[in-house]
Amino acid sequence: MSTIIDCKGLACPIPVMRTKKALESIENGAVTVIVDNKASRENVKRFAEKLGCKVEVEEKKGLYYITITKGKISKMASEETTKGEKSRNYAVLIASSYVGEDPELGKILIKGFIRTFVNADPLPKRIILINTAVKLACKGADSEILEALKTLKEKGVEIICCGTCLDYFSLLDNLEVGIASNAYDVVQALANADSVIRL
Repeated sequence: MSTIIDCKGLACPIPVMRTKKALESIENGAVTVIVDNKASRENVKRFAEKLGCKVEVEEKKGLYYITITKGKISKMASEETTKGEKSRNYAVLIASSYVGEDPELGKILIKGFIRTFVNADPLPKRIILINTAVKLACKGADSEILEALKTLKEKGVEIICCGTCLDYFSLLDNLEVGIASNAYDVVQALANADSVIRL
């Protein structure tokens, strides 16, 4: 009998994160994830397949039941992925308080990405906030984003905020997480990273 993970009504990336946690808690066996939209169905399915798990999807009354079976093969696949493929020194550069062209959708996306970095493996070494992105680390920002940034800091991720940007928006005294830095430190952080992810 498989463990049931009910993810109905939950937005990306929560279904994937809950699936990850459930799979990490078992050596082998089955987990059934219930989602109510195609995007989550595909994200969970792709995540499990990437780990080498067997995946079966069944649709019932508008819900998707994704049964994931983990065994020796999937464990080996997961271990192979871990070996030498990950850059341990990457930085994330965020230059806006939202992602993409549509501000409303972009705010949802930036929250999802930042929350997902909490469970990234490996974690970024630094998250660098410039321009309007510094507002994400200040009082009055979305509470879930602030909580995620604080969690990342607790896990050892350096949160660097552009001091000039904070000053421009009169937010120097409102910084909740991270350090107010300067252009030199930002450039050095980028230059010393093995790779940079730009959101």
